Amino acid sequence: WLMVRNHRIFLPPHPLAALVTGVANDIGRTATIHGRGEVGAEDSRYSDDPVFAVFRFLDLDFIFQIVLSLFAILFAYDAVNGEKERGTLQLTFANAVPRAQYILGKISGSFLALAVPLLIPIALGALLLPLMSIPMFGEDWLRLTLVVLAGMLYFGAFLTLSVFISTRTHRSAHSFLLLLVIWIAAVLIVPRAAVLLAGRAAAVPSVDEIASQKSRYHAQLWEADRKAMGSFKPASSGQPEQLLNQFNSFMQKLADEREKKMLEFSARLNEQRRNRQAVQEQAAFNLARISPAAAFTLASSNLVGTSLALKQHYLEEAGKYQQAYASFIRAKTGGSLGGGRVMVFRTTDGEEEKRNPIDPRAIPPFVYQAMPLNRAVQAAVLDFGLLIFFNVVFFAGAFVSFLRYDLR
Repeated sequence: WLMVRNHRIFLPPHPLAALVTGVANDIGRTATIHGRGEVGAEDSRYSDDPVFAVFRFLDLDFIFQIVLSLFAILFAYDAVNGEKERGTLQLTFANAVPRAQYILGKISGSFLALAVPLLIPIALGALLLPLMSIPMFGEDWLRLTLVVLAGMLYFGAFLTLSVFISTRTHRSAHSFLLLLVIWIAAVLIVPRAAVLLAGRAAAVPSVDEIASQKSRYHAQLWEADRKAMGSFKPASSGQPEQLLNQFNSFMQKLADEREKKMLEFSARLNEQRRNRQAVQEQAAFNLARISPAAAFTLASSNLVGTSLALKQHYLEEAGKYQQAYASFIRAKTGGSLGGGRVMVFRTTDGEEEKRNPIDPRAIPPFVYQAMPLNRAVQAAVLDFGLLIFFNVVFFAGAFVSFLRYDLR
């Protein structure tokens, strides 16, 4: 068991990650377990297949964020002013039709006319997931339902915005041009500008800087331990086995103390970086949330479990597994890996002593626990509230504007 090296664990794919990719392909999916020290992740999907990093995946988030929002604009940009240009608006109100009833029917009718045909292929596509051997459980179906609900709220926000702009202009060409500018800003510019502004406002030390500090501190600890090993004196002179056991115990004690100091130092550096990074991320998210597109992306990735919290959660799960793995190795060998040991193999009559084979299946398996649903919903509540807020504000704006709209 002392010869076991490079034990690796893997982040299992989430069933819904194919629909809402998030950062699942950006973070490392493989972690090497050493039995002690820090756990790091490597081998992201984009590092193995860089072409996907260039063009990204066509997932449900992209369809809602780009395609359906454009459909909403194309369908409703001339909902009111187009009727005025064609002369049908005056004909409609030649009868006793209340304005409030007209605008309510316009918005609700436009929403149902687009939402229902869109929900049918989404439902059919979701039903194909089990047929494609993608395991879907009750919690996964609930997550998918909430993602679709967030998509409908996002779609409704752009639909009501289009009707609102249509009630504020008198020519459909003007409303279409204005909506196109708003769409480009909300979908393409605001989220990226928010990240750039947050990066300027809150500086975060790079991973290389943190690694350099850890490396220097580890070298200092190792130099101190090397001097201590040179001054080792056995408690008593006895058999070679006794001396060897004393030296191994001494080495294990040094390694445990070195690891404790290193973990405390690393935890302090990591916590400082995480705190600064959390401030930067929160600033970026808060700035980006003025866009319905950013609110939908954050809500969907949080619900599916492919948000930025995925990396930290995976490392926490890997750290817990490393403790169980270290306990297993300690039970098999009497010491943990990486502690520094001296081993002597004896041979008899020129032949190597027969060793008992090990069973790799005895190694405890890594069982990844995904983020619970209540935690995902809690993280998405704010973005759901913002999407509802956008719908209410744009609907109220369209309603009030149409009550004062010049029908001539």
